[in-house]
Amino acid sequence: MCVTAVESRPAGVALTPSPGGHRPFGARVKAFVALTKPRIIELLLITTVPVMFLAAQGVPDLWLVLTTTIGGYLSAGGANALNMYIDRDIDALMDRTSQRPLVTGMVSPRECLAFGIALAVISTVWFGLLVNWLSAALSLGALLFYVVVYTMLLKRRTAQNIVWGGIAGCMPVLIGWSAVTNSLSWAAVILFAVIFFWTPPHYWPLSMKVKDDYARVGVPMLPVIASNQVVARQIVIYSWVMVAVSLLLTPLGYTGWFYTSVALLTGGFWLWEAHGLQNRAKAGVSGAKLKEMRLFHWSITYVSLLFVAVAVDPFLR
Repeated sequence: MCVTAVESRPAGVALTPSPGGHRPFGARVKAFVALTKPRIIELLLITTVPVMFLAAQGVPDLWLVLTTTIGGYLSAGGANALNMYIDRDIDALMDRTSQRPLVTGMVSPRECLAFGIALAVISTVWFGLLVNWLSAALSLGALLFYVVVYTMLLKRRTAQNIVWGGIAGCMPVLIGWSAVTNSLSWAAVILFAVIFFWTPPHYWPLSMKVKDDYARVGVPMLPVIASNQVVARQIVIYSWVMVAVSLLLTPLGYTGWFYTSVALLTGGFWLWEAHGLQNRAKAGVSGAKLKEMRLFHWSITYVSLLFVAVAVDPFLR
């Protein structure tokens, strides 16, 4: 997830692109790209491509990697655009989302909706024709889950929104495996579970940082309705389960010493940071001294290193 820089102005006041409503072509292109949330998609692709190496037990077909990557970007981009369309009301009231294209007026709601639907259709057909129909079904399922289940049903109703909504972010693991094998396996399920248990302790530290934003719009992220101590305890619980699940690949025969070493080292450092956050929360530390963003930033490094190890391990066995 990325925090967007915001201009000094009251939350909820949309910007007009320029006098007279003129919207420059270059700025419009950038706005449509922004609708896809490229920074988030980077994380999704980090989990997709390495799994393809593991599934192939070596270098997969590079054309297949390219088509899967493009299809994944189009699908996730469509989901993100539809998410912005649905959340445009609260995006205008939150500082961290106040520069999104629908809020600034650079893209109209109708354009955003059409763009998101078009990407959803194109990505599904793309996967079906150029990869396989199992990957197409998984991709479409992830998109619908993110848009309907998370954005429309869970996000504004329950503090467990990011827990179950995070399932959509786990799907690229299954898509990467199915792209190579046209099937699924326990290895893909285990890595799916790693991302499932990674998502809450990845996102909750960021939510702790911007909880006032969520409180302002009535979105019940866990840090909004619970104390820092409670949130930190949940982060520690999910972190231990995540690290334990990440170590299942080796005893089941899918990975070797290299992946195991990386999983132990990076997981150990994660647990150190998670417990550090919990200790600071227990001590009543708040504000900048809580240092919750240290775990957020490490979480991105962790998942990157772990999945690089997934890709490299087959070459060292």
